[in-house]
Amino acid sequence: MAAYAALLSLRHIIEQIQHHPRPPFSLDQNQVQSLTDNLIFLQEFLEQGYPCIKEKNIGIIEHHLHINSSTLAGAASSRSHLKTKQETMVGFDELLIEVMDKLIGQHSNLCIIPIVGMGGIGKTTLARNAYVKFMKHFDIRAWVTVSQNYNVREILIEILLCINKVDSRETLSAKNEGELGVKVHQSLWGRRYLIVMDDIWSVEVWDKVNLFFPDNGERSRIMITTRLSDVASIGSHGVVMDFLNEHKSWNLLCKSILEEEEDCPPELEEIGKKIAKNCEGLPLSIVVIGGHLAKSKRTREHWEYISENIKKIVNSEDDERCLKVLQLSYNHLPVHLKPCFLYMGVFPEDKKIRVSWLVKLWVSEGFVKPINGKSLEVVSREYLQELCDRNLILVHKRGSNGNIKFCKIHDLLRELCLREAEREKFLYVRRPHELTIPQGINTQRRICIHQSMSEKDYHLDPTLIVNGIFGVVAPCEIWNMTQLKHVHFDGLELPEPPIVGKDDKFILGNLQTLTDILKFKCGEEVVKRIPNINKLQISYFEEPQEFLSYTLDNLGHLHKLESLRFSLHSENKPSLNDMVQNFILPNSLKKLTLIGTKLKWEDMNTKIGLLPNLQVLKLKEYSFVGTEWETVEGQFCNLKFLLIHMCSELEWWATDSSHFPRLEHLQLQFLDKLKEIPSCIGEISTLQSIQLLRCSDEAVISAKEILKEQEDFGNVDFRLVEDSVKIHTVRGLHNLIEILDCVSL
Repeated sequence: MAAYAALLSLRHIIEQIQHHPRPPFSLDQNQVQSLTDNLIFLQEFLEQGYPCIKEKNIGIIEHHLHINSSTLAGAASSRSHLKTKQETMVGFDELLIEVMDKLIGQHSNLCIIPIVGMGGIGKTTLARNAYVKFMKHFDIRAWVTVSQNYNVREILIEILLCINKVDSRETLSAKNEGELGVKVHQSLWGRRYLIVMDDIWSVEVWDKVNLFFPDNGERSRIMITTRLSDVASIGSHGVVMDFLNEHKSWNLLCKSILEEEEDCPPELEEIGKKIAKNCEGLPLSIVVIGGHLAKSKRTREHWEYISENIKKIVNSEDDERCLKVLQLSYNHLPVHLKPCFLYMGVFPEDKKIRVSWLVKLWVSEGFVKPINGKSLEVVSREYLQELCDRNLILVHKRGSNGNIKFCKIHDLLRELCLREAEREKFLYVRRPHELTIPQGINTQRRICIHQSMSEKDYHLDPTLIVNGIFGVVAPCEIWNMTQLKHVHFDGLELPEPPIVGKDDKFILGNLQTLTDILKFKCGEEVVKRIPNINKLQISYFEEPQEFLSYTLDNLGHLHKLESLRFSLHSENKPSLNDMVQNFILPNSLKKLTLIGTKLKWEDMNTKIGLLPNLQVLKLKEYSFVGTEWETVEGQFCNLKFLLIHMCSELEWWATDSSHFPRLEHLQLQFLDKLKEIPSCIGEISTLQSIQLLRCSDEAVISAKEILKEQEDFGNVDFRLVEDSVKIHTVRGLHNLIEILDCVSL
């Protein structure tokens, strides 16, 4: 993996130097071509996973690229055999019932039941409990552990040894794959059978064996356990395993420590629950810690030590059970995903990672290569989705467009990243309370030192991403940095571009992101220099005289701009307000957020409604003023998400369902004068949710009428949940409407 990452990075650097308008040194083109050809060959060699690389060749590569070859040796996984006794299953009672329903349900056809989840989450334990509990319901049962290094002949032999007690392994081993498959098919035909295929790592395995399992109408079942979502798609009766909550984690920990008749001593219960919480809901981690506590002194001091050192104990050298289980997921990764996964170690524990930053960091590090003409950011997001599908990265939150907005990594997987990354000299992250600098740190490719390990609002600060500093003025040289792709500040002022000759003009053709820019001077010269800008956030807080000569109609020339956030804090200063009235938006916009612009509702029809690609529209504090908004036919043709927040003058909204043909989510917040939500909103066939927050009583009543209408159509299942806020939910064939009625608080 380190070799692959180094190759990609080196190729990336060479390309940057070649295309730089003023390279720091010159390169002989013949030498560059020769080196590039060799790098491409080595890259393809590694991508195809050839096992025949000799140590001598590895030494040559290491000498030139400073890499570690230890990852080229694969780790073999051993088979495990089924224990006949039922294991303790704590916290997954509902899932066990769900699996039971699928096993003994009335479907006469053969049903495939995938159980999917992260390594160590209890998939095999759930399958084993279901297998033992209901095995007598089936005429024939078989359990086979597939694992990573599968062999179709061995799988078929294992099945036959379970279902056919006559033939010996020696007899079966003499048969070829086709003969074994026919024997399996004949043995299962006309019988109700249950087969468990534990630990499947690819759809390919299933494709090679499924033809030997007859669908004979006998209500037979096949259970599959896997860490991979694409394997889970094999069956339509899947079960997804999630982490245990704090209550279930505590119950499992108690079961792992105490005898059946014992209760936890009262003086240890509080710290015990903290230990369970710190295991982050992973059953394997809880069981390992429970086993450790069961063999040690039951004192508060010792349990407090355990609470603060859970990861150290779980990953200790003398008991690496957890690490070995998780290591399998890493070993099975394609080579192009390994550097992206190991890079996750740079983020602090429990960090919510903004995906828009993460994919840019992967690209800037050179981990991503273009595929089929796609942009590097698009490919990077595909890499992220692959890692999520493998349950190595967790989806924390999705954005209004359905894409992953924030992700996380489980602490134990992060520890795996740090250990592997340090071993391969790929990355070193200084741990909390580390007092000495480890030996060999100067050989590490990347070094990360977190500014404050205790800060909850920690932000990663690589080369131009800076948080917590407002009002920085960029040097004029920023206009010469042609390799810049993303610039993010909490508030950055850009100087005017330098006046230079025609042949000496720098174009920032790689620049895609500019956030958050103060007093953006949207002049012709600026727009020409950022032709490929994709995301732009601009804010105005005051009214300097030099802005009066600029107008925002030049925004319309940014033909690659897809996301724009425009924030105005003018306090009724007329000249800035006039400037906003004249702005022009490019047709490429997909997402638009307006704050404080004080536009009139009739401006919506001329400036925003006609944007052909607009999918997300967020109208925030005082972005629009006036009492009435009337929409017209033929606008908002692709709008999926609409937020209206604190446009407090709005009283009447006149519209038709055909005016928002693709609307999926509507959020109305702090609209205390709104008389009603138009009833026709409920007729939009694509609508999935309506959310109200601190709106008028009339708006809430009209929303409830929409719900009642849906009930009358007969396509809804109404339920009422009473909490600190009232949540009224209607689920229908097309509509899911949630009302958060905070008016009654």
